[in-house]
Amino acid sequence: MNKAFRSRRGDSSYIERLIYRLKNNISPPQLITAVFLVLITVGAILLSMPFASSTGQSIGLLDALFTSVSAVCVNGLVVLDTGSAFSVYGQVIIMILIQIGGIGFMTLGVVIAILLGKKIGLKQRLIIQQTTQSTSAQGLVRLSLYMVLIVFLFESIATLVLTLRWESEMGLGKAAYYALFHSISAFNNAGFALWSDGLSRYVGDPIVNFTILILFIVGGLGYIVVVDIFRKRSWRKLSLHSKIVLLATSVLFVIGFLLLFLLESWNSATFGQLTLWERIQAAIFQSMTPRSSGFNTIDIGSMLAVSQFLLIILMFIGAASGGTGGGIKTNTVVVLILATINTFRGGGQIHAFNRRISEDTVMRALAVVISSLCFVLLITILLTITENMLEDHFLEVLFEATSAFSTTGLSMGLTSELSNAGKVIVTITMYLGRLGPLTLAYALAQKKAKSKIGYPEDHILIG
Repeated sequence: MNKAFRSRRGDSSYIERLIYRLKNNISPPQLITAVFLVLITVGAILLSMPFASSTGQSIGLLDALFTSVSAVCVNGLVVLDTGSAFSVYGQVIIMILIQIGGIGFMTLGVVIAILLGKKIGLKQRLIIQQTTQSTSAQGLVRLSLYMVLIVFLFESIATLVLTLRWESEMGLGKAAYYALFHSISAFNNAGFALWSDGLSRYVGDPIVNFTILILFIVGGLGYIVVVDIFRKRSWRKLSLHSKIVLLATSVLFVIGFLLLFLLESWNSATFGQLTLWERIQAAIFQSMTPRSSGFNTIDIGSMLAVSQFLLIILMFIGAASGGTGGGIKTNTVVVLILATINTFRGGGQIHAFNRRISEDTVMRALAVVISSLCFVLLITILLTITENMLEDHFLEVLFEATSAFSTTGLSMGLTSELSNAGKVIVTITMYLGRLGPLTLAYALAQKKAKSKIGYPEDHILIG
């Protein structure tokens, strides 16, 4: 009996030592990667249960995994119609996964810990810094509280507005449920909708259009920018990050709106039956939705090829760092543009708004763009093979690959017709797109070792 007791005690000690080692040796990016996988797995298991399906029969593990990844990674691509394929239980599970995936599991954990009177250690602060993409480890606990407050405030107001708008159509109960679902989906830039045609039926409805629009714009700007605006309330006092994000967002919006309005006005399949005011609303909505929201008020598959290619570019750029959107981020693009302009001017310091941008930041931005571009092209090639589209439909495949990687969720119709191999490829793409190239690289990288060899400098011809 004593021997058995010692054996159990030894096993317990071994487990405790193992947990201690994992806790102290695993890096924040590795922990983020692991927790995302756990959350996705739990979501997939729940969604594969019969009670999550509208028919009472399991939708299958692969489709459940695809949906879980899309929800946790706030993507929005679906292989099954959310409104008809899932029961209310299934839809609520999706809604919860979107909320946790969008706001971040660590942020919710910090709030819970504070409510329970627990202290937030250095390890937890580093994880918060990684998930929020903050440049400083100071004030992260307060930032987490602000984040939860911002989410609650915007989603609550939007839910109330949409409930009042839809009450006459659906009744109070259903209107409130639909309003809550779409508010959470919009603020977290997830793009899940309970209608098979997205929000196309509300293409000319300013209340629905602008409520959803405000939600995913604020979510895409990022909590750091929103908090900075709330605190400073002056353009001059804003941080460099906030100024770049706001400026880039405005420029991309104007360019996207003007081009889409002019191009699609020639398209009878999209703008042909709309009034001028409806066309303006549709152009505004579609110019912002590629920033990673995934909602649509016109049929994406019916748009002109040039308009679809423009959406691909906007999707690839995505939203701002630290926000709920995806893509390579507007900050990244601005840094590379500034570096390019600086090179044309003959070099020197790269700067913006009287602030110098470090060379390390430029190299990180270049690494993100190159790795992301290579990955999207690789996924496009793989999908053309698995979906038997080697001779045509290249733009359609490129669109879906970019949408999956940038966690946008817009689709030209290919996703719902994917083969099992294609579903696996897109699932992996959504997951890696949400983590981001740098986070994944940090998670897999070994400890840095300084080179003991100094190589002589040489020159390579460029251009």
